[in-house]
Amino acid sequence: MASLAAMSADYYTRLEQRRGPQPSEQLLASLARALRLTSDERDYLFQVAGRNAPASVADASHVAPALMRVLDRLDDTPALILSNLGETLVQNRMAEALLGDKSGYTGLARSEIYRWFTDPAERLRYPEYDHDRQSRAQVANLRAAYGTMGPQSRAGELVRALQKASPEFAELWERHEVAKRFADHKVLIHPELGPIELDCQVLFTEDQSQALLVLTAPPRTEGHEKLRLLAVLGRERFTGEGARLAGG
Repeated sequence: MASLAAMSADYYTRLEQRRGPQPSEQLLASLARALRLTSDERDYLFQVAGRNAPASVADASHVAPALMRVLDRLDDTPALILSNLGETLVQNRMAEALLGDKSGYTGLARSEIYRWFTDPAERLRYPEYDHDRQSRAQVANLRAAYGTMGPQSRAGELVRALQKASPEFAELWERHEVAKRFADHKVLIHPELGPIELDCQVLFTEDQSQALLVLTAPPRTEGHEKLRLLAVLGRERFTGEGARLAGG
């Protein structure tokens, strides 16, 4: 459990025995995800720890338990859970091997929509011919979230920041296109394996605030073979990193 919550086993033991310092809100959120708590159970965890429960409008880090249960069973294909603002909440090892580790971003950069329009490196995973379509899709997804969350929400904050930072975004925003498009056939470019043709399927929570994306390829296709290679590369990479960490 400690590893799932990204904390040391010693600190987790001290928390259980009520010997540790008061956990931070970030740590409590990690525990809630690791324990697969519902929103009500998570709020109770915060309360007994002497912290205010996260406000619902800012609650982007708590993953829906139902989606987590599905993700837990997907270990042979890339899968990740996104918020409606394009924030990667959790990703399996295959997704990390395919798309890179998205856990280190903070602030507005947590949103792939923000990164798409402000960080050129974000577009390297897509063929150049597909950039315009992806730009429209990113804006249309944000427009849908903005309509639900309102101008004073995190969606509104993203819109205002991107209108200042990206003329491309500002122009597309004025088109008023609205869509939640995830199910798709796409090509993703892996730095070692090159282009990989994949099908993307999506499972939404009831309130549409989070989505589980699963990337697959039909059997006996080049994309399927590349996913098999990706699984091997991913295991080697994680095993190597684990050995280096263990060795100090």
